[in-house]
Amino acid sequence: MLAHAVRWLLIFKLGANVALGAFGACLLVGVTVAAISDRLRLPFAALAFASVVSLIPGVFLFQAADSLLTLIFDGANASPALVVRTISYGGTAFMILLAMTLGLIFPKMLIDKTDPYPTGQKPEPARDALHRERNDRGP
Repeated sequence: MLAHAVRWLLIFKLGANVALGAFGACLLVGVTVAAISDRLRLPFAALAFASVVSLIPGVFLFQAADSLLTLIFDGANASPALVVRTISYGGTAFMILLAMTLGLIFPKMLIDKTDPYPTGQKPEPARDALHRERNDRGP
C-alpha cells in the first residue's frame, strides 16, 4: 500500500511521469524487502513481486498489442498516427517495466554487496563466547 501511495504522490503531486512514479515505488519496496528478506529467510523475489505486481502497465501493454494488431491488419493502408500510437504505448510499457526492474534490483544488489551477513545469520556474542570456551578447554 505504501508503494502505491509513493507512486501516487510522485505522479499526481510532484508531476513525475508514470515510469518515474513506478521507479520510486519499486525503489521503496526494494529497500524494504531487501532489508528484511534475508533476516526473515524469505525469498526476495516473491516478496518484492507480490508488492508491486499491480504496478505492471497492463493497460499500456494491451493498447500496444491492439494497435500492433490493427497495424498488421491495415498493412500498407495504416496511418502514420497508428504507427506513432503503437510505438508510444509499447515504449511507455517498456519504460515502466524497466523502471520497476531497476527500482527493485538496485537496493537488493547494494544491500547484498555491503551486508557482512547476507543470510541473516549474525553471530550471537554469547554463543560465540561459549563456543570459544569449549574449544579452549580441549577434548
